[in-house]
Order: sequence, then structure tokens, then C-alpha cells
Amino acid sequence: MIADVRMKLPGPNSKKYLALSKKYEPRCMSQQTPVVWANGKGVKVTDVDGNTFIDFTSGVLVTNVGHCHPKLVAAIQKAAAELLNCYDFPTPNRVNLARKLVEKTPANLDNAFLLTTGSETTEAAMRVAKRYTGRHEMISFYGAFHGRTYGAMSMGGKMGGKKKFGPLMPGAIQVPFPYCYRCPFKKKAESCKLFCLEFMDTALNAQSTGDIAALIVEPYQGGAGFIFPPEGFLKSLETWCKSNDILFILDEVQSSFGRTGKFFALEWERLKPNFLCVAKGLGSGVPTAALMAESGIMKCLAPGEMSSTTGGNPLSCAAALAVIKIMEEEILAGNARKIGSIMKPRFEKMAAGSKYMGDVRGKGLVMGLEFVENKKTKEPSEKKTTEFISRCAQKGVLLGKVGIYGNVVRIAPPLVITEEEANEALDIMATIIADMG
Repeated sequence: MIADVRMKLPGPNSKKYLALSKKYEPRCMSQQTPVVWANGKGVKVTDVDGNTFIDFTSGVLVTNVGHCHPKLVAAIQKAAAELLNCYDFPTPNRVNLARKLVEKTPANLDNAFLLTTGSETTEAAMRVAKRYTGRHEMISFYGAFHGRTYGAMSMGGKMGGKKKFGPLMPGAIQVPFPYCYRCPFKKKAESCKLFCLEFMDTALNAQSTGDIAALIVEPYQGGAGFIFPPEGFLKSLETWCKSNDILFILDEVQSSFGRTGKFFALEWERLKPNFLCVAKGLGSGVPTAALMAESGIMKCLAPGEMSSTTGGNPLSCAAALAVIKIMEEEILAGNARKIGSIMKPRFEKMAAGSKYMGDVRGKGLVMGLEFVENKKTKEPSEKKTTEFISRCAQKGVLLGKVGIYGNVVRIAPPLVITEEEANEALDIMATIIADMG
């Protein structure tokens, strides 16, 4: 049992690699826990010192089918021995993946534009929306994260990393997101009647020139702290877009491929966006992404106007096809719902007895634990968040930290996690929460 140990981190080999990293890599690289990974299998990872951990990060919501799933490894090995890239020519893997993605998404999304990263998909969606509509303005939300490239960064909130990178993309308009635990309008969720949606008209009257091409939104805000909107908000938002002749871009880079307990998060409210951005879990470790779109919209581009050097390469497509097959065969979206239904009540029980865990939110196997200094004032506590993550790592559970205030613990294990593995990690966390007070 991992819970029986207490590790002194970093170990000697980790110290060596961390020193090299500090010398040769820029400080902007993320490093929250002093652990250097060596290998992984399923939900377990081992560092260069031989310490084993339960991974509750999924490599930032990427390895949905678990680390080094044997069927995924086999598919990658086979593809690597056949063909790595071809750019201008279609391959069976690329065409078959495009067909499979079209079959899995809403009927209106009948084109799959294969790319490499999530940022590429959001950039592509915005570019196509502007070309198709002939308009230039884009709407996004406070707290949004759509990537770190120029357009994506411009549409992001604080987590988008746009400080001192101006001037930003022209026409970027932002409105409040329903962060119910910290409502920007100081309203109560049970009585506000989606006031933030109503406020959008007021915000646009003040900011827009009347030239809006599209709106981009995440099903839940990942970088801002796993903030989930109230039920019905996204469907109402989709309706609002249609009534205002605004294209609807759904950014499921984080939330897709079983993470919320459905293959795509849009299934919870039967959304039909004009564009769907997917990545991360699609390749489960192999850089793979796709922009799903309506063919009637994509026809606004001439051949060769948009492409990606390694997007849709045979190896990444083989990996994505294997991931989808694994998810279907092992019913991983269902497992995310099942294990999530076990984990969330336990986190809520921890929060009820804790002075510092102020909010528990999430769905499936994606949850946020928000830490505060005082539950009444809700003052964010990055210090307590960091302490919790550090102590969990020492006992064998790896967690990540996110949030506008850096005070939210990210709960996102691979979807292959078993009930036994989940409870082992939960036991560790419950002990630490109780010890913290």
C-alpha cells in the first residue's frame, strides 16, 4: 500500500535532474511538486528514485486511458515502423480517424480538421469563424483558458498568461462566467436565474461594434479552477448565440474523451456547437487534436488555406484510433461516472469537517477542491493548497494546483482508475485534511 510510506522529496536522482532543468530550461516551465517521472502504468507513475505514486493529474488531463496502455503502445509501435509523416497526402489512419470523430460527434459536425495541439484548434476555429461571417469580434469569458498562442491568449482570462503581452487581438470581448462560489454579481445560485447570461446583452451593448463572429466557451473552466456552470447555462448560451446570429465554439480540449463521464461533455445538455475543439485525451499522451466543424462553414476556405505540418500524421492518428477503441471496449466514460460518484461524496465529507476546504465541485473524474483561509470570508489560500499537495505527494498521491488565485487542487486521475485505487488515494487525502484541521 502506497499509504504506508512517507517519502522525502525530492530524492537524490530527482535533485540531479531538477538542477539540470533549472540550468537549461526556462523558469516558465511548470513544476509544482519536486518529482521527476521515469515511467508509468495505468494510474501509477514511478520517479527516477524508484518512488511510486498514484497519479491524480493524468499529465494535465491527457492520459485518459492510463499511462502506457498496452493496446495504445502497440498501436504506436506499429505505426512508427510504417510511416511517420506525409503532410500533403491523406493516409488510411487520417481518413479513418476523421470518419470516427464525425461518427462520435453531433450530426451537424460533419468535418474533422486534424491538428496537433489544443491551441491550434481554438485558433483555427476563430480564424474560420471570422472568414465565414466576415466579422472580427470574438466573445469569451472571465477565467477562460483557450491556449497560449496569440489569439487563444487574447481570449483567455487571467490563466491565459496575457499580462504584459499586449496589444492583444483586436475585437476580443470578455464577459463574466458563472463562478457560483465567487459570484461576480454577489448573487445566490438558487435565485439568480442565470443573471450572468442576462448581463451579456448589457456588456455587448457597451463593448461591441456590432461585428461579432463567434463566442468561445469551455464546458467547465479548467485553468480557472475547474469551475462548472449551473445546469442549463450552456444550452441557454447556445440558444442565445443562435438568436443573435453568433457562431458557437465549444472548447472541449480538456473535457472530452470521457473526462466528465460522457464521451463529450456536450452530451450532458445535448449541445450542437458550430465548432468543437478536442485534443489532450484524444491522443492520451501523443500530441493529437481536431477541430470538428460544419462542412457548410468550412467551405469558406479554399484548398491549402489552412494546414498543419504534423497535424493528422499517421502515428498520432493511429494513437487516437486506439484510444477511442480502448474507451469503447473498456467503457471508460462509464467508469468515470462510477468512480466519480464514489469520490465526490467523500470529498464533500472531507470539506464538511475541514476549516480550509471551502468548495468541492466537478463531474465524472474532474473535480476541483478550493482551499480558503476562512470559510465565511472565502479568502483564497494558496498556502494551504500548496501544503496539501506537498503532503499528499510525500504519502504517494500526485496532485496539481490551478485556479485564478492558485488555490484549487485539481482532481483528475486517468479514467482506468479502479475503486480500490481511488479509495487508497482518498484515504491518504482524508488523513491529511483531518490533520490540517
